[in-house]
Amino acid sequence: NWLSMLLVMMLPTPFWTSPSKAMNLVNMVTDSMVKEVILHSKNKNMSIIMISLFMYLLINNMMGLVPYIFTASAHLVFSLSLALTLWMSMMLFGWTNKTNSMFCHLVPTGTPNVLMPFMVLIESVSNFIRPGSLAVRISANMIAGHLLMTLLGENLSENIPMMMLMMWLFMGLMLFELAVAFIQSY
Repeated sequence: NWLSMLLVMMLPTPFWTSPSKAMNLVNMVTDSMVKEVILHSKNKNMSIIMISLFMYLLINNMMGLVPYIFTASAHLVFSLSLALTLWMSMMLFGWTNKTNSMFCHLVPTGTPNVLMPFMVLIESVSNFIRPGSLAVRISANMIAGHLLMTLLGENLSENIPMMMLMMWLFMGLMLFELAVAFIQSY
């Protein structure tokens, strides 16, 4: 299971250095991510970690689309460790460098004065729950897709008359899983 994370490092060097269609696609995705992260971020240094994380998760999720390879991002431990590390680093950065802004986010604008203490409590709890819900969401999405592909694959061999319909369903599910892999890594 965990070999899927390391399999990308075992790709031959010419894949990464020589111009090919796959490398052109990777460059195109990376360039669009750089433009989007820099456009929405005041901190330009943040783009490196965000793009690295995006590519790492995308390649991990794509490895899960290969038959008989269970993606590492479907494991709750993997997702939770990434989510907790990034969440903790963002919280520490925010509370040490932008304390006033972090306090402002605890009370939504337009909240009546009577409800402010409750809103601080609710927002604090939602901030603490966020990495766990993120980890569970990515794990559940990856597991659900694999489960559906497994069930369709088992029915494919049993239903000979329905084979064409099942193949079309399987191809549609693969395209859907490809979209989920992109969305989850984004």
